[in-house]
Amino acid sequence: MNKRVRKLGISRFAGWVVIGLFIVAAIFADFLAPYDYREQSRNEPSAPPSRLRPGFPPHVTKRTLADSLRQIYVDDDTFVFPVEFFVRGSSYSFFGIQTDRHLFGVAGTDAPRINLLGTDDLGRDRFSRLLHATRFSLVVCSIGVLLACLIGIVIGIVSGYSTGSVDTILMGATDAMLALPALILILAARAAFPLELPTMRAAFLLLLIFALTGWAEIARLSRGLVRALRRREFVTAAVATGVTQPRILFRHILPNIAGPLVTQAILMLPTFLLAEVAVSYFGVGVQDPEASLGNILMAARDMNQLRSQPVPLLSPAIVIFVFVIAIRLIATKKKTAGPLA
Repeated sequence: MNKRVRKLGISRFAGWVVIGLFIVAAIFADFLAPYDYREQSRNEPSAPPSRLRPGFPPHVTKRTLADSLRQIYVDDDTFVFPVEFFVRGSSYSFFGIQTDRHLFGVAGTDAPRINLLGTDDLGRDRFSRLLHATRFSLVVCSIGVLLACLIGIVIGIVSGYSTGSVDTILMGATDAMLALPALILILAARAAFPLELPTMRAAFLLLLIFALTGWAEIARLSRGLVRALRRREFVTAAVATGVTQPRILFRHILPNIAGPLVTQAILMLPTFLLAEVAVSYFGVGVQDPEASLGNILMAARDMNQLRSQPVPLLSPAIVIFVFVIAIRLIATKKKTAGPLA
């Protein structure tokens, strides 16, 4: 038993480490990305990942497009350039501070670009776009989960503590929402608005849609937990002393059901992330040149490129897979304490 608990603890710690790396990547995406994710290099379309020559620091070689039809590149080993750290590049704003420092890059006007994952069909650096796509998708899904949980928890605890018509109406609405196919509902709601929306408006619209379509599951859980606690001794004592119902709900009951609700909220993150990816993949999410995991993954539909560069094209799917696994590790079932008096 102790060995199993220890394994669960290690797995949960590993999950938090991975999620921490995702958070760091999202916050410092501009600094970690060597180039502006919208910057195009038209003479390097669909280029493979840069070949790094070993050493400290490693070096990159110049490459030329030898066959534009088949997109074949040839490396020129006579010109090598060292990879440097904290180089100057495109400017960006970091919490209101304007800077142009990037973690790594190749300095010099004639220096080649370093593309760890190659470039897309417009010559944009895939690694830079992947970092910014991860930031956008994680922010949208996290805030969407938060808003949906707020709506669902309020509806659930009010329904669980109420009786008669209030409970019937609220749970009837919850059951109706659960019966609807969520992804189709999200796609239909997003498609009802213009596609060419500014990034912030598109993100706000996605958040609103996610919040209005994703609250039902946690509302059902909240209701069940409240109904299990509302006859407990500490609730009965609070009612006997004249404590108001809102105070009983939010001061006495809610803290005792917070653990399962937090676990459920964490488990909702992959669902919302996949919904955002699906919306962007089908072309009704954030629009190019802005980056999200969904619209970057669209490049994998080109089977010729997928055969020649499977890892760079599937890198968004790899990011999604690692994120989902990390969330599952964090939300591994563990023994919880009883209700607080």
